Amino acid sequence: MNWVTILLFLLLCAVLFRAGLLAYALYTLVGVLLAGRWLARHASRSITAQRQCSALEAEIGDVVSVEVRLNNKSAIPIPWALVEDLLPQRALVHTPPSLELAGRRTMLVSLPGRSARTLRYQLKANRRGYYQIGPAVVETGDVFGLHRRYHLLSRPHFLTVYPKIVPIEGYDIASRRPVGEVRLAHRLFEDVTRLAGVRDYRPGDRFNTIHWPATARTGSLQTKVFEPSCVAGATLVLDFHQDGYDKRYEPYRSELAVTAAASLAHVLYEWNQQVGLVTNGRDAADRIRWEGWSYDLRSRDAAIEQGSMLPRSERLRPLVIPTARGPEVLRSIRDALARLELTDGLRLHELLLETHARLPRDAAVIVLVAKLDAASTIALGNLVRQGYAVTVLVSIYEEADYAEVAGPLIAEGVNVRQLRNEESITRLCHEAVLATVG
Repeated sequence: MNWVTILLFLLLCAVLFRAGLLAYALYTLVGVLLAGRWLARHASRSITAQRQCSALEAEIGDVVSVEVRLNNKSAIPIPWALVEDLLPQRALVHTPPSLELAGRRTMLVSLPGRSARTLRYQLKANRRGYYQIGPAVVETGDVFGLHRRYHLLSRPHFLTVYPKIVPIEGYDIASRRPVGEVRLAHRLFEDVTRLAGVRDYRPGDRFNTIHWPATARTGSLQTKVFEPSCVAGATLVLDFHQDGYDKRYEPYRSELAVTAAASLAHVLYEWNQQVGLVTNGRDAADRIRWEGWSYDLRSRDAAIEQGSMLPRSERLRPLVIPTARGPEVLRSIRDALARLELTDGLRLHELLLETHARLPRDAAVIVLVAKLDAASTIALGNLVRQGYAVTVLVSIYEEADYAEVAGPLIAEGVNVRQLRNEESITRLCHEAVLATVG
């Protein structure tokens, strides 16, 4: 080390020239440096931290309390320690921020032997997401500040903020027809609630479908004929490619699409309809970095970088939650939507090509987009030609922009509706339900 070489050279000069005062000063300086180095290392090893969060799952508007307890497990006092509990920068940049901070997450403390200090702050969830809280970055050293150590303490916690659920009108209609229910051109299964007529009995007809009043009138067995089954429930296809959203309107437009998807999934579950999710978005959990908590880091920036989530993920596989019924499916969809992030992976037409074989034909396909290119429009038209009931919800505010996207889709035979704001989600299914009643 350079400073050791310099001290040895000065000490040699002091001995040769018999400079006792200089030699004494050098001895003292060496002692201070060695003692400071030992104390800094000892302080770094003696500090521990534990974090407690009042909740790790929250709805928008909830407040989560965070408490970080810093302990000195040694009897030797620690003159100073600077502790900072890390939060993702992306959660603090918007207005309002995704996580609104109340209190201080940075604190300078002195820790006597066998003592503890507590850092407290609160986070208000303003936007859905998957947020890493921690680890705590602690900087400490000797009393002169000649030696410093940086350490990551306490494993991080991960806060899941679920997307908002907007009530959807139109479900008090007596017909009890859920969203996405349309008449198909070919029979999938029979809907016993929709009688179309009667016909002569054929071998193989079920006994419980015999129409006894018609049989009595005609004198021969008559069988009920039902309309082709309605599509029950829906598979939600959410386009979350970053090029599909105008950066000028972010994150509002993408968040509106997520809110619509969560609201539709919730109302389908409430009506005991099957629901699933297909998306090209990135799961934030893929970006978590778990290694490095015990590294002996040499700078504060390196400590912060080591403790942060990965900035990007190379995952190109689509996120698919199979279409089914039950609370487990709804919970999986809400978890996925809470963690979903824009990605530069698969585009919408590539997503449909990859997953169309897993789209059940007895469920509507509801696609949520903000922009469409020609390839995606053709891919959606192909789904219609293959017999799928496809509805596209376009997250666009301006009517002219909406018409530009909707025109080619209508030409392909795709049903299109506009998502202007949250109020439009509320009225999303009202028109379709009234049409069914009529």
